[in-house]
Amino acid sequence: MSKTDATDTMANPAPLGLLGFGMTTVLLNFHNAGLFPLDSMILAMGIFYGGLAQLIAGVLEWKKGNTFGATAFTSYGVFWLTLVALILLPKTSLGVAVPDKSAMAMFLMLWGIFTFGMYFGTRRLNKALQVVFGSLTVLFFLLAAGDGLQAENITRIAGWEGVFCGASAIYAALAQVLNEVYGKVLLPMGPVKK
Repeated sequence: MSKTDATDTMANPAPLGLLGFGMTTVLLNFHNAGLFPLDSMILAMGIFYGGLAQLIAGVLEWKKGNTFGATAFTSYGVFWLTLVALILLPKTSLGVAVPDKSAMAMFLMLWGIFTFGMYFGTRRLNKALQVVFGSLTVLFFLLAAGDGLQAENITRIAGWEGVFCGASAIYAALAQVLNEVYGKVLLPMGPVKK
């Protein structure tokens, strides 16, 4: 009987998930900051890159045995698909009502609570992901406050904070890709002691 080599030869799916999240978050939050209206560009990114690409990354993280990555990417992929559905379903002939501001505030607050819990997982990973999840927690709570209080100025502030959050995810993704390609640390991710 011979031994089978079980070496993991799969590529790292995290950069795909982080880019899907980061780039879609930047675009939506340019809208929240008041730079342009909510349009098909943002919704398409939400379905395909924010939604579908993150779902794929989540399944691949599951296959690699990474519970944190599988939970994060699958959850946020479904978040993007749900958000687009919340925007588009009321525009169909199905008679689905538009969620009121208090319902949207609760939706966003629940995602903030989930993200805050996931933030504690990043405390064992690296500082780059701590920034992503920490700033995403703040973003969800700001967006919830903006909707709950019907305060456009809070939503505008959330938009700029969301641009920062998305940019931090893009940085974390590119750091992983470039550090692997070059075989050295070009973009530090801030390792933490375990």
